[in-house]
Amino acid sequence: MTSQTTTDLTKSGAADALDPRRWIALIVIGAAQLMVVLDATIVNVALPTAATALKIGPADLQWVITAYALPFGALLLLGGRIADYVGRKKILMISLAGFAIASAIGGAANGEIMLFAARALQGAFAAMLAPATLSMLNTTFRDPKERAKAFATFGAIAGGGAAVGLVLGGVLTDGPGWRWCLFVNIPISIAVIIGARFILTESKTEQTGGYDVAGAVLATFGLGSLVWGFNQAAKEGWGSYKTFGFLILAVVLLIAFVLVEQRIKNPLLPMRIVLNRNRGGSYLVGLLVGTGLFAVFLFLTLFLQDVKGYSPTSTGLAFLPFSAGVIVGAGVGSQLVLRVGAKIVIPAGLALGVAGLLLLAQLTPTSGYAAHLLPALLLISVGMGFIFMSTTNVALHGVSVEDSGVASAMVNTTQQVGGSLGTALLTTFFASALAKYAGTHPPTGSDPASVKTAINAASVHGYTVAFYWAAAFFAAAAVASLLLINAGKHEAEEAEPVMHIG
Repeated sequence: MTSQTTTDLTKSGAADALDPRRWIALIVIGAAQLMVVLDATIVNVALPTAATALKIGPADLQWVITAYALPFGALLLLGGRIADYVGRKKILMISLAGFAIASAIGGAANGEIMLFAARALQGAFAAMLAPATLSMLNTTFRDPKERAKAFATFGAIAGGGAAVGLVLGGVLTDGPGWRWCLFVNIPISIAVIIGARFILTESKTEQTGGYDVAGAVLATFGLGSLVWGFNQAAKEGWGSYKTFGFLILAVVLLIAFVLVEQRIKNPLLPMRIVLNRNRGGSYLVGLLVGTGLFAVFLFLTLFLQDVKGYSPTSTGLAFLPFSAGVIVGAGVGSQLVLRVGAKIVIPAGLALGVAGLLLLAQLTPTSGYAAHLLPALLLISVGMGFIFMSTTNVALHGVSVEDSGVASAMVNTTQQVGGSLGTALLTTFFASALAKYAGTHPPTGSDPASVKTAINAASVHGYTVAFYWAAAFFAAAAVASLLLINAGKHEAEEAEPVMHIG
């Protein structure tokens, strides 16, 4: 989270003096961001192997993703505020150490509960680490031209890191084992902590209010109850008192959160941020896209490894075109936004996403990668490139200086929260569809080949049902964008860029 009222604790000369070590500092800051981005993709490829080793069932496997994304999204705004007030360098180092400890716990997990708890702890520290890196970048580079170059480099690290994570996750899983997909964060954290200690300059904001702990607690437990309610639906059914009870509790807690934010002096999320038509529309689109997108990678990973027999390394390589498509889509979309505005580009990106997801929904156990999976990945990824940069532009247009940090962090928050909710919800639909299909399509024989064929057919049916629901969320996002977002090319020209931090 950034601030225009930053005060360098170590300044001894002119306020605008440039840090002579700023480009070395960029390497340190970029390495910290690389770890966050790596962790978002490196674990996905290892999921099937980890599930087998720890005996994690299909309905619970989503918690490896959800346990990380939920605290990350829910605590991101609070984490940025803490970094601003306590000191960005200090919080960067503390969160790196905490992330490394959480990674060590996860890598040493002897059961699913230990792994889920470690992933949740990773998410909590990432919620402080990610905004601290972005703030350090903003305060280190004060010259506008140099700052633009630094942000471009930072963005390249984020985009490249996602691709590296996919391949590295496969290589580590095939080599020393899936646990190293978590252990690898330890040496990276140690190296970055040392670099931060000697290279980075401390900075913080003059504190003018509290931390809104009540808002953070209500938001976190409200969203947690919502996710848990969806998860219970897969096991107990939608009519179960457990499912219904947690969903009701979630509604109560989230309503309480809104009421607290309206009344507290220094809210975590000022309601004026989300009540703006275009900005609120961009956040809603981000929420719905996150809801539909995150679980897609989980199901495609399971499809490639469990059904098609891909190795973890081959799975990582199979996802690389998605990273390339996002980069291409962002480049093309950035030009289109300046020509026709986000009100055209966002629905266009969502339409590409719907088309790709509907194509995935046609998968069968015999579907090939080049003929079926690759075209779908390219459609979705190019659409994502359109959406990510366009919604960011809309979210930042017309934001006051005092609200700029919250507005930019909300872009990432909505995606992470949507991802955690969507992963739980789509996993519920997948598990229900799989069980129903398996009950009506038993194996044709008792031999292992017949049983495996029946299991694959039921699993793929479950995946396709989830893909249809993901397409429905994207379609809902398209409708929301058409109804709420009317930002043209002039708004895009006036908005300042912001980087995604998770």
